[in-house]
Amino acid sequence: MPQKSPSRQSEKKKYKAGVFGDVYSIMMLPKELELEKDVVPSPFELRFQLPDFRTAIQDVVKTREVGEFLSGALAGAMTKAVLAPLETIRTRMVVGVGSKNISGSFIEIIEQQGWQGLWAGNAINMLRIVPTQAIELGTFECVKRVMTSAQEKWRKEECPKVQIGHVTLNFSLNWISPIAVAGAAAGVVSTLVCHPLEVLKDRLTVSRDIYPSLSVAISKIYKDGGVGAFYAGLSPTLIGMLPYSTCYYFMYETMKNSYCQSKKKKTLNRREMLLLGALSGLTASTISFPLEVARKRLMVGALQGKCPPHMAAALSEVIREEGLMGLYRGWGASCLKVMPSSGITWMFYEAWKDILLSEKVFL
Repeated sequence: MPQKSPSRQSEKKKYKAGVFGDVYSIMMLPKELELEKDVVPSPFELRFQLPDFRTAIQDVVKTREVGEFLSGALAGAMTKAVLAPLETIRTRMVVGVGSKNISGSFIEIIEQQGWQGLWAGNAINMLRIVPTQAIELGTFECVKRVMTSAQEKWRKEECPKVQIGHVTLNFSLNWISPIAVAGAAAGVVSTLVCHPLEVLKDRLTVSRDIYPSLSVAISKIYKDGGVGAFYAGLSPTLIGMLPYSTCYYFMYETMKNSYCQSKKKKTLNRREMLLLGALSGLTASTISFPLEVARKRLMVGALQGKCPPHMAAALSEVIREEGLMGLYRGWGASCLKVMPSSGITWMFYEAWKDILLSEKVFL
C-alpha cells in the first residue's frame, strides 16, 4: 500500500475538491478562495444609488438671493391672509361700486355675499401676492446691492469722463440714490411679471356675478380679448407703480437708517419695523393715490361700457364727475389697508430673512 508523502498530505489540507457541471473532478482551490458553506451567492447583483439632492438644495436655499426671494413670498402670503377683507373693501370703493364709505361697503358685502364675500378673489390674490412680493423684494435687494457696489467702485477709482474741447463731463453715480433706483426697478419688474394676476383679482372682486370662479374668469377674459386682455391697463399701472414703489422703499430705508443712527443701533426691533413700514406705506399711498384711482378706472371701466382712452382722460373724468376730492375717493380705506399691510410685510420679511439667512454671513 503506497504511503502518502508529507507534501501530498499538506496539499490536501491546503486544497479541497469541487464539482462543476456534470464533470466530476477534483479541483484544487486555495482556502483563501473557498466559499463559506452558509452563504449562497446570488447569480448577479445590480446596485445603483440615486444622487443626494439634499445638499444641493440646501446650498441653493442658503444663498442670499434665494433667501430674500423666499422671505418676500412668505411675508406677502402671511400679510394678505390677514388683510384680505380690507383689500376687498378698498377695491370696491376705489372703482365706485356700492357704498362710498367703509362701514357701508362692509355691510353691503355681508348682506350680498355673506362673510366669505370679504375674501372674494382671495385665492387669486394669494397667487398674485406670493410671486409679486418675492420678485419685488428680491429685485429691490439685488439692484440696491449692485448700485451701491458700483458707486463705491467709482468712488475709489476715477469715474468715466468725456472730453469735449475744453469741457470735461464726469459721469458719476454719486448723485443717484441706490434705494430710489432699486425701488423703481422692483415695482416695474414685479408689475410686468404679475399684471395678469392683478387683472384677474380685480375682475373677481368687482364682478362676482359675471366671474364666479377663477377658471371662468380666465376663460372669459381670454375669449373676449385674447392674451392682450390680461395686460389691460398695463401702461397706467406702470405709471402709477413707479412713484409709489420709489417712494415706498426710499421712505422705509431712509427712515430706518436715520433712526438707527440716532439711536446708535444696528437693526430695528419688530415693533419699530411695523411702525416705519406703516409710515412708508402711508406716505407712498398718499402721493400716488390719484394715479391709483385712474388706474382702477381704466382696468374695470370696460365692465361698465365706458372705459376712458388713457390715464389723463380718466383723471379728467373723475375731476369732472366728483371734483378734486374724487381723486382721493377711497383713500381712507386704502390707508387702512396699506398701513398695516406695509408694516406687517416688512416685519415678516425681516423676520424670515433672519431665519433663512442666519447660518451664513454675506459680504
